[in-house]
Amino acid sequence: MAPEAPGQDKDTTPPETTVTTEWRVSCDGSGPGLGHPRVWLSIPPETGFVECGYCDRKFVHQSFADKVRT
Repeated sequence: MAPEAPGQDKDTTPPETTVTTEWRVSCDGSGPGLGHPRVWLSIPPETGFVECGYCDRKFVHQSFADKVRT
């Protein structure tokens, strides 16, 4: 098993995880009527992931995909 990325809580599971090649991503909740305002998020290279503050979707950079629990 790959070591976990720093800063990742051990007991939380995000509702949805997206693996991406970009270090800057946008999130709008991806649902008509159920979405939220579009926000832009930067994935820190130290942790390899970021979570949306509105919907908790986790975005993981592909270089960390084997290190971050999804």
